[in-house]
Amino acid sequence: MFTVDDRNRVRDRVLALAAADPRVVAGAVVGSLALHEGDRWSDLDLTFAVANDVPIADVLDNWTVAIIDEFHAVVLFDLPAGPSIYRVFILLGCLQFDLSFTPAAAFGATSPKFRLLFGEAVTKPYMPAPTPQELFGYAVHHALRARFCIERGRVWQAEYWLGSLRDYALHLACLHHELPARNGRGFDDLPADVLAAFAGALAQSLEPAELLRALDVTVTGLMREAAQVPKIAEMAAQVEPQLRELTSVWPSEEEE
Repeated sequence: MFTVDDRNRVRDRVLALAAADPRVVAGAVVGSLALHEGDRWSDLDLTFAVANDVPIADVLDNWTVAIIDEFHAVVLFDLPAGPSIYRVFILLGCLQFDLSFTPAAAFGATSPKFRLLFGEAVTKPYMPAPTPQELFGYAVHHALRARFCIERGRVWQAEYWLGSLRDYALHLACLHHELPARNGRGFDDLPADVLAAFAGALAQSLEPAELLRALDVTVTGLMREAAQVPKIAEMAAQVEPQLRELTSVWPSEEEE
């Protein structure tokens, strides 16, 4: 596995590439390393501004050649985000390196996790947190999909929707407790009673009865959290009877 020194060597080399490239006019650390030293397992996220008259794809491709040659890197995927392009690499030792470029006119922080290293950044609004309505709405959608997949005998797909439902319910709890509500970042910091309420939401097998049991626990946890959020409490109360119906035992077609 990579070490902190390995990560620092990659950081220093990439910053040297930036210093030697006149097309690059600003740079910043983003992610966990922007606010503190991170930990043994933190990945490396660097973002750069490119002069407005230069295609960012050209710079990205040029740098990619150097990064692959020097660090035996493999490109995992690209992620366009507005005017920016993110390229995600995996390096030897399982070090993930996220490299992004943005035209200078749009280069700036989208969250507090941004530390300018050189050049200038524009001020722009941070990416907003998801709303309670969004989180609860997706959770209800996923609960429906989970139950219908159980009934269809599509147990792997049911488990997929069940896991997604649980994530949205926990993100709603994070929002309520003023914790990060994206990518599971706040889950481990939730109060013990909240996590205990969702402990049984993990299905122990793909048996339909076990998936239904886990769905019932997850819906109960979701409703508990939704009831504590004023913006959606009324909507949650209106939907609750239907959600409870999703977790009940339904008669077979022969019994109807």
